[in-house]
Amino acid sequence: MPRVRLLTLLSGSVLATLSTAAAAQDSLDQARAAQQATLPAEEAQNAPATGATTPPDESNDVVVTGTRVAGRTRLDSASPVDVLSAAALQRQGTTELGAALAQVAPSIDFPRAAATDATDAVRPATLRGLSPDEVLVLVNGIRGHTSAQLNTNGSVGRGAAAVDLNTIPTVALDRIEVLRDGASAQYGSDAIAGVINLRLREARSGGGASVTYGIYNTDIDTARGSRSVTGEHTVTAQAWQGIGFGDDGFLTLSGEYLKRQPTNRADFDPRVTPTRVTGRFGDPAVQQYTIFANAGTSLADNIQLYGFVGYQDRDTRGAAFPRLASATTTLAGYPNGFLPIINTKSNDINSALGVRGELAGWNIDLSLSYGWNKLAFRTLNSANYAYGAATPQNFSDGALTYDQWVVGLDVTRKFDVFQSLNVAFGVEGRRESYQISPGELASYGVPATGAVAGVAQGAQGFGGFSPRNAVDRSRRNGSIYLDVEAQLTDKLLVGIAGRGEDYSDFGTTATGKVTARYDLARWLALRGTVSTGFRAPALQQQYFTSVASVVQNGAPVLTGTFPSIDPTSAALGGLPLRPEKSTNFSAGTVLRFGGFDLTVDGYYIKLRDQLGLSENIQVSATQSAAVNAEIARLLAQSGTGATAARFFINGLRSTAKGIDVVGHYRLRTEGAGAFDFTVAGNINKIEVTRVPTSTATLDPAPTLFARSRVLSLEEGTPGEKISGTIDWSLGQLGALARVTYYGNVNQPGTTEAGDINTGRNAITDLEVRYQATKGGQFALGVSNLFDVYPDRSPTQNNTTGVVGFPYYSPFGFNGRFLYVRAGLNW
Repeated sequence: MPRVRLLTLLSGSVLATLSTAAAAQDSLDQARAAQQATLPAEEAQNAPATGATTPPDESNDVVVTGTRVAGRTRLDSASPVDVLSAAALQRQGTTELGAALAQVAPSIDFPRAAATDATDAVRPATLRGLSPDEVLVLVNGIRGHTSAQLNTNGSVGRGAAAVDLNTIPTVALDRIEVLRDGASAQYGSDAIAGVINLRLREARSGGGASVTYGIYNTDIDTARGSRSVTGEHTVTAQAWQGIGFGDDGFLTLSGEYLKRQPTNRADFDPRVTPTRVTGRFGDPAVQQYTIFANAGTSLADNIQLYGFVGYQDRDTRGAAFPRLASATTTLAGYPNGFLPIINTKSNDINSALGVRGELAGWNIDLSLSYGWNKLAFRTLNSANYAYGAATPQNFSDGALTYDQWVVGLDVTRKFDVFQSLNVAFGVEGRRESYQISPGELASYGVPATGAVAGVAQGAQGFGGFSPRNAVDRSRRNGSIYLDVEAQLTDKLLVGIAGRGEDYSDFGTTATGKVTARYDLARWLALRGTVSTGFRAPALQQQYFTSVASVVQNGAPVLTGTFPSIDPTSAALGGLPLRPEKSTNFSAGTVLRFGGFDLTVDGYYIKLRDQLGLSENIQVSATQSAAVNAEIARLLAQSGTGATAARFFINGLRSTAKGIDVVGHYRLRTEGAGAFDFTVAGNINKIEVTRVPTSTATLDPAPTLFARSRVLSLEEGTPGEKISGTIDWSLGQLGALARVTYYGNVNQPGTTEAGDINTGRNAITDLEVRYQATKGGQFALGVSNLFDVYPDRSPTQNNTTGVVGFPYYSPFGFNGRFLYVRAGLNW
């Protein structure tokens, strides 16, 4: 279906279906107002609709993202902001924040990569189809830190170093604000696609605990056979407690424990007789615990101290491709072959401390935050063939570490100029550091004596970091900004923001933003923004180096990833990295009446100097003998044993354009309960307009960015995503039904024949619940009710039988999931 027609149907259906109901809501509201007018003032204010438990009215939610004006609501802002409640995140089968967020926000996707090393453990999310590192993540309005992980394999977000959303449990959150607009001028680097602001729970009393247990009940139909699975369970235990102290002090403690068994959706392996499943392709096994504390108190009149700290320990075990029985595996002690397990151990800290208050009429907020992430790697049930029969089976592969200090000062004041004038300015300083620690010798090298000749060295599945890969780098950055919003008349709001940044590694940059909103009537407003943005190249992108097996056309290739300024990279066309830049345009409308509101926002984002990870440059039959000889010489000179090389490059240009539509209708009835209807959609198109060419002196120069990389950017996320949700409640009973439609996604191969498409799919989720304000709670639910899978991988693209389904699928490929949740509120 053409996208314009799809958008027309979406908008038309929202308006046609809900406008009649909105009129009925107006009549009901008028009747209720007349009834409550006869009650005493306090009683009328608190009187509920008879027999109904009313869902929260999100149209009146005050937002703090995208504006520095206190008290502005979601529908009053000049930029599109989604407000997602903690209840909306928790009323589904998954407890992963990234997956839960993608369920309720149509512009966010969270594909479930598999067989992509540590990306299986640290999955990145995308906003409006752009790179995962082109969206800024805040925690309580303070810049969050990225993961130490760099996505180097062929997943969505290849080449990105992004924030790991799953380090913060849903139980610790009060709500999430998603700003769908460029905001680098307001918040700095990374906010090209928008901003996700995670707001932590603040409570002086109360608490709750719950346990969620779920299993898969699914029929798996791969290209070479079918089977059924009932099991692969997931258990999550969550709890929180609010503690009050002093006149207004609060301490909110939250904790979560998760244990998830691995899933396996691999196809049957045609290389063995009789054919059977030899691989493990799906979600990795996970065991993690997370604790969070959020606190605040008054120190004096108009002065508050606040802070939060969170820690997570996550143990993830995913599988590499199987090594079938052979003379080499027999020599290594595995006569029947083996399946290497990649064990990623993640430790993560989120923390901040600040003080805010009023000084001489100005509101001042001074904060210091620290974020830290360490990923330690082990390869289990594996072998280093160079050791022969003496090979270890488990290897310590080394570690990646990233940390970030941020100090910020924000100053705001409202003046009685025009209708009102809000002036905000501030400064921020940031220090980042990145380290690669080498693993043990057996994980990457050969024994001192008795090495087996002519075989691959290093742990099979995931080779360790060698001393040559060791890195210890840091950089500093300082910035200053000015943000002004003026309510010029009752109808016209105008905002201007500007920001300057200076980085110790590549210099200075400046960004700006202009916003405007015009209220044509109380129920109708127009809004729009124009802005520029940037994203500084991450330390991970500048300095990551490793040698690992990369699956290429179904076969592992020992590939060296080098910094762009490494001698090997420079000889092959590498250059120092520059920041990405963007120009953003958006325009939209806000419509509201009665219990109904509708926002429609179009956007056009033009990106230049985008970063990408180059192709694997290696000896190839399509190149001349002289070029192959030079590439072989350079790879041998690197001393890594790699047979291919790759590095980061600037020079990509692309555009992203699309439309977001979000419609809400809240219906309160006297006897049937309260209904919350939501229809939301994102229609998005990305086009790569320029790819970089090699600066190498080789003739012909190797291709740096090929067809598969272009298509992964253009077609790696759905062009259309539309969801419809009905949330009903009556007293302590409730139910939720959601249907989400995903457009086709292409997991591209090196040629068109190698493409794997997901197809167009609709996923249905249901949940029924009993939930008391205080007391027991119970829920039964099913995710993916009709057991829908993406199109399976064709046999010609899956010669090993491992990749049963495309892991670009935006809704995963695990099938039907049944769950039960039980808990207690107090």
